[in-house]
Amino acid sequence: MELYQLGRDTMLSAWKKMYAAGTSSLLLFTLLISAGAGSASAAEAAAAIQGSEQDVFRIVALGDSITAGYEPGMTDPNVKPYGYAERLLEQGWYHGRSVLSNYGILGLTTTGLLNYTAAIKDGAVTTADGIQAGLPDPRINQFAALTPQIKTELGEADLVTLTIGGNDVSSLLVTAKDLTEEAFKAQLDQLLASYSSNVKAALENIRAVNAKVTIVLADQYQPAPKIAVSSSYLKLMSAAQQFTKAAENVAASLNQPDAPVKVAHVAEAFAGVEASRTHIISAGAADFHPTQLGYETIARVFAETYWGEYRVPSVSAWTAASAPMSIVVKGVEVNTPNKPVLKNGQNFLALKDILNAVGATGKWDNKTQSAVIVYGGRTVVITIGSQTIKVNGAAVAIDTPAFLQKIGNEDKTYLPLAALATGLGFDVNYSSKLRTAFINP
Repeated sequence: MELYQLGRDTMLSAWKKMYAAGTSSLLLFTLLISAGAGSASAAEAAAAIQGSEQDVFRIVALGDSITAGYEPGMTDPNVKPYGYAERLLEQGWYHGRSVLSNYGILGLTTTGLLNYTAAIKDGAVTTADGIQAGLPDPRINQFAALTPQIKTELGEADLVTLTIGGNDVSSLLVTAKDLTEEAFKAQLDQLLASYSSNVKAALENIRAVNAKVTIVLADQYQPAPKIAVSSSYLKLMSAAQQFTKAAENVAASLNQPDAPVKVAHVAEAFAGVEASRTHIISAGAADFHPTQLGYETIARVFAETYWGEYRVPSVSAWTAASAPMSIVVKGVEVNTPNKPVLKNGQNFLALKDILNAVGATGKWDNKTQSAVIVYGGRTVVITIGSQTIKVNGAAVAIDTPAFLQKIGNEDKTYLPLAALATGLGFDVNYSSKLRTAFINP
């Protein structure tokens, strides 16, 4: 099986088929990718920033199809993007309120990134061709029109992540086996010089909008395993190492103590395990994009670069659907002697455990069969069997009422955690992939 058909040509071929399918397919993909697991749309992110008085950690993800979370088969209506950026948002939830704006563009090169960040810096609406001619991303006109809004989001961002360069060097990967060492080196040197110039200028555009934001730039992994490219493997690995040095040099030229620019060393995390982390060896056409394991690997590298850790819930995502999901409150996974109860798709905790988890005060009124919980100027009253809760005296409908659960010889009051947390003014997010609810003040 010929495995050299990797890179941008593979992606373009897939997108040509989608374009041939007509406008409905493009609209379908637009809806799918813009509704990726937990990531806020541009409008939603802006609303979250403006509508909350709480401190919100804001992530803006820029770059190519790796940032977009692309995988082969993404046009399948049952497949939603769940890339590194969406996982990074989940990591943000472990640390507090967080939102993500993902502007990964399929097919984007460093030249396109430079053009796009220049338009964002100016706050000027641009065009698809003004970013990069021939981009296969069906959302490109929307992204081109959003530059003033993106400038606002970028100005408020705490973290900017960036993957770029794969589309610049993909043609070299494809032709590596046919080039002499001298020709390969000459082309690589030219590509890396262009990469360094374009990325540095793009980062300067970002800095012009937000002088203090932390920027984390990924280097470029080499996607092909040795079995696929045989004698070219060492040549390609050497090229990846030089790409890493170029990224490090760009970061070092702009890095400042109060305005960090860091490199996420993704390439070394893929080295030697490319077959499991990319779609190069697959039943369909070979493709250099990451598998789900690959995207998790990239997210782990980004998270460890920024937070120094990558967290996962103790309850496996593969646990039976009937088991309680994991619950993380203010960064701490809830672990109590009274097991959570899953009822009608919602998690319920014992009253005492909820008070301990959210740091609220409360009491039980045996006469009215009600729990009264107070936190931060809000009072929530939850009554056994009632389809509503009262938040500062106002009735709010809930799906499933509180109930009494027999634990040994005692009747424990079990309350709907998400409804209570929302009533108390907490931020509640749910990751279906991790089967984890994140609750933050």
